[in-house]
Amino acid sequence: MTQAAERTLPDLLRDGLDVVFVGINPSIPSAAQGHYFARPTNRFWPCISRSTLSLRARQGLGIEMLGATHDHALLAYGIGFTDIVKRPTANAAGLGRSEFVAGAAHLVTKLEQYQPRIACFHGMTAYRPFHRALVPGSVEHDLKLGPQSLRIGRTQLFVVPNPSPANAHFTPADQTGWYDRLAEWLKTGRCRVG
Repeated sequence: MTQAAERTLPDLLRDGLDVVFVGINPSIPSAAQGHYFARPTNRFWPCISRSTLSLRARQGLGIEMLGATHDHALLAYGIGFTDIVKRPTANAAGLGRSEFVAGAAHLVTKLEQYQPRIACFHGMTAYRPFHRALVPGSVEHDLKLGPQSLRIGRTQLFVVPNPSPANAHFTPADQTGWYDRLAEWLKTGRCRVG
C-alpha cells in the first residue's frame, strides 16, 4: 500500500464543541490535501458559508466564504469534524459493512469522550449504518432528516443531506437551508423539518 493510500484525515475534535460534522469517510482528494470536503465540486463549503450556522466563524475570521483550509480554524468557533470510517475511498460504495460497524463503535467512543452538543451526520448513507450498529433490528425506513431520537450521552444526533454533488435530490439552497435549521436547533432546540 502506498503512503498516499494510507493517509487519512485527522479528527478535528475537542471538548465543548457545538457541532461535530460526521461524514461517511474521507474522499481521496480530501485525504491527499489534509482537509475536510476538499473536493472542489463538494457543496459543503459554499453552502455552510451562506448559512447562519457559520456566521460567527466568518465574522471572527474576517471572511465571507469558508473553504477547506478553514476546517482546523473552525474548532475555535465550536465546529469540529470526523468520519464514521477513516479509510479514504473514491466513494462510499468502496466500504464494507464491517467497516461501518467498527467505525460506529469508534464514533460512539469519540462522542462520549468529547460530548459535543450535536453530532450532525451528512446524509442518511452516513447515519443509517451508524443507527443500525447501535440499534440492531430497528425500522430504518422511519429515519428522516433533522433531529433524531437517539442520543449518545448528552450529544443530540442530527442529519442533514449529504453535500456531495452526486446528491442531486437537494439543491445548494436546500443544503444551506438544512444548515440554517441546524443553527436554529442549536439556538432553540426546535427546527422546521418540512
